[in-house]
Amino acid sequence: MKFMHAFRPMILATAFGCAALPLFAQQTPAPATPAAPTAPEPTPTGQPDEPYKLVVRTAEVNLVFTVTDKKGRFITGLKRENFGLLDDGRPPEAVNKFTQQTNLPLRLGVMLDTSSSIRQRFKFEQDAAIDFFLQVLHTNDRAFIEGFDIQRNLPQDFTNNVDLLNQGIRKLRPGGGTALYDALYNTCKDQMLTLRDEGAVRRAIILVSDGDDNYSRAYQADAIKMCQRAETIVYTISTDISPSKGKGGEVLRKIAEATGGQPFYPVKLEDVAVGFRNIEEELRSQYLLAYRPAEFKQDGAFRTIYLQSTDSRYHVRAKTGYFAPRPPDEK
Repeated sequence: MKFMHAFRPMILATAFGCAALPLFAQQTPAPATPAAPTAPEPTPTGQPDEPYKLVVRTAEVNLVFTVTDKKGRFITGLKRENFGLLDDGRPPEAVNKFTQQTNLPLRLGVMLDTSSSIRQRFKFEQDAAIDFFLQVLHTNDRAFIEGFDIQRNLPQDFTNNVDLLNQGIRKLRPGGGTALYDALYNTCKDQMLTLRDEGAVRRAIILVSDGDDNYSRAYQADAIKMCQRAETIVYTISTDISPSKGKGGEVLRKIAEATGGQPFYPVKLEDVAVGFRNIEEELRSQYLLAYRPAEFKQDGAFRTIYLQSTDSRYHVRAKTGYFAPRPPDEK
């Protein structure tokens, strides 16, 4: 991420009680990506925007993030005082929890591009996804499998049963155009936004595609904002192994970075499985920071997040922000 302003360190001792969290002067950093505006998104169907009803028990933000060194290796074992945080340009009012969440339950979706453009590569996608589920799913985790071309196909909804997920993957067949933005928008809206788990969970989607879209009614920004509303991290794995990734590769990068995920670009077809393995390792190397934002309002506005390590050797990867819930009585 590039920020246009320099930040002056300060200490907010009350943030963690006895242990202080280094925070930053209250300057608002430049947005990390243009895909996170505050204006309400246009609905892809052209119908009036529908309400998003969120049950809010407390104004607490659960921020899942990853730390790497300059070579991309995951850094674990850091403490809460090793990070600085701004929420909407302000230090948090209080930090309630900081932990390395290698076992926080997963709510995971794998979206496989089944359009005609990936027909020759589809079996590699299927095999890599099956191996991934075998390795990553633990007792409290749930996952679903989806294929998409111009329509979505959900052969298996959320389950912990790997055999059912494998059967769902084998039912998918390639063919048709590509409506990537529509698929991602509606998947986050229907599968992730509606989740009602007790306690914190990690919501993530692995999107396997070449990044091309020739059929969507939604825009890229619509899909990204719906992922942000659903508090879902998106990891992307490109199936385009050509030297120049073109427009599709840039699409996958923007989606991943805006949601706190990471894009992967295999150099040969067999490396799709390597992308899945890298994501598996990341999911077991993440941190959770739960905090209460300052001057929080239930107004439906987008609030930016700026999280940085106090050690310049490390890079923090987190979502660029989130949407505050709307008032409970808003229709």
